[in-house]
Amino acid sequence: MTTGEDQSAAHEPADSRSWWTNAVFYQVYPRSFSDSNGDGVGDLGGVIDRLGYLELLGVDAIWLSPVMRSPMADHGYDVSDPRDIDPLFGDLATMDTLITEAHARGIRVTMDLVPNHTSDQHPWFREALAAGPGSRARERYLFRDGRGPGGTEPPNNWPSVFGGPAWTRVTEPDGSPGQWYLHIFAAEQPDLNWDDPEVFDDLEQTLRFWLHRGVDGFRIDVAHGMAKPEGLPDHHWDTNALLRNEDDDPRFDNPAVHEIHRGIRRVVNEYPHAMSVGEIWVRDNARFGEYIRPDELHLGFNFRLAETPFEADAVRAAIENSLDAVARVGGTPTWTLSNHDVEREVTRYGEGGRGTARARAMALVELALPGAAFVYNGAELGLPNVALPDTALQDPVWERSGHTERGRDGCRVPLPWEGTRPPFGFSTEPDTWLPIPANWAHLTVESQLEDVGSTLSLYRAALELRTTLQECSGDEIDWYGSPPGCFAFRRRGGLICVLNATDGSIQLPPETVVLSSLPLADGLLPADSAAWLV
Repeated sequence: MTTGEDQSAAHEPADSRSWWTNAVFYQVYPRSFSDSNGDGVGDLGGVIDRLGYLELLGVDAIWLSPVMRSPMADHGYDVSDPRDIDPLFGDLATMDTLITEAHARGIRVTMDLVPNHTSDQHPWFREALAAGPGSRARERYLFRDGRGPGGTEPPNNWPSVFGGPAWTRVTEPDGSPGQWYLHIFAAEQPDLNWDDPEVFDDLEQTLRFWLHRGVDGFRIDVAHGMAKPEGLPDHHWDTNALLRNEDDDPRFDNPAVHEIHRGIRRVVNEYPHAMSVGEIWVRDNARFGEYIRPDELHLGFNFRLAETPFEADAVRAAIENSLDAVARVGGTPTWTLSNHDVEREVTRYGEGGRGTARARAMALVELALPGAAFVYNGAELGLPNVALPDTALQDPVWERSGHTERGRDGCRVPLPWEGTRPPFGFSTEPDTWLPIPANWAHLTVESQLEDVGSTLSLYRAALELRTTLQECSGDEIDWYGSPPGCFAFRRRGGLICVLNATDGSIQLPPETVVLSSLPLADGLLPADSAAWLV
């Protein structure tokens, strides 16, 4: 790994100003995208079948949520073999076909990488349990003796993100109560010990395995995790939140994590076509920027827009904050409105017609900004969250929180493709892994492709203009004076984006409107809408 003293050795590849700096990534949540074998769960064959749709939509790259071998305790984020495909989704040959056929259509393929933890079914963890305290095998994880009489209390007071303590006690090979192991997430996801050099050596093998197969990069899960503070000290917790995303959380954003990212970057730099983007829940801009220094991640997810209400001042502040975070280190901004962990924007902005209108407006805002954009599958259809019955919930958060937190299943419901009743062409099996609402007939891809006013048609038009308009260029934006409740910015290339977050119509600048999220009314921009002008 590259040390802090010789960071300059991690040279940027020659094409550092490359495809990812303005790409639109489409997040495929595989189990909810398209099912090719009729088992009710989406798979890689389904992604291959729908590549024509993604080409028609106009995206530059796919981000595949986890498809590596896994017992699926956390829907693939508990990896038992990082260098294989889980049979639920296909096999390595299917993955190779997906890469080849996507590339033939000009679409890059990036994969989820989960370096913070493994599955408890990973051979390493099984070996650690069998080997006992003090063994070499246990050094790859964070095993500790318990506190209190007989070691009956956890080693510290950290909670799991999914509820309950972040420690689970094991039974030793002789049958006695034994040590505890750390799991920031579910008990089936033991945290790795990144102070052990074997851990990085294994990750390097994984990186090269997929890069040699033609993968174009990685989304790194919990990129601000991995490194843990010395001694694993207790902390004063806000008991009102399981995942606080605050900068004083000792479970995340420890300085040693940057050494890990330098090592990852050193490997990725050997493949000039490849990139990395990190999931970084760090609020302080200076600390956020550290992750995307030239010898660390190429991109870092900034979630400000996904956390911001539909208010012009708040959205503008989120944009300015995000631009500031990357400007400090000469990085590329990223934008996203939702993902598999976040409530869908239609629901966040108010549900129903108003939520849809606002989500359409924010799509134009996101796609007008400089940098890379990430679109979660189904956002282009205007899908809302689904209020699922308790019996359908599968997210581990539901069980681990004692049925107090419903989890993330509501934003993970399978996509509707065609027809008038569930499963809407997603599968030939009507009993899909999460139920699809019967009232989604008007949201299918089929129905929206035939409707020039649909959300899908809006996304297609925006993505085409983003590619073809010379005015959609320039790394910086300038703000216009705007009425209260509105804003307007201009890309240095010339594109103007106006957001009207008020309850009434507003006058637009004198330039030519090339796209609007709602039809203009007598030349005015309606409430809860946005427009592009050149």
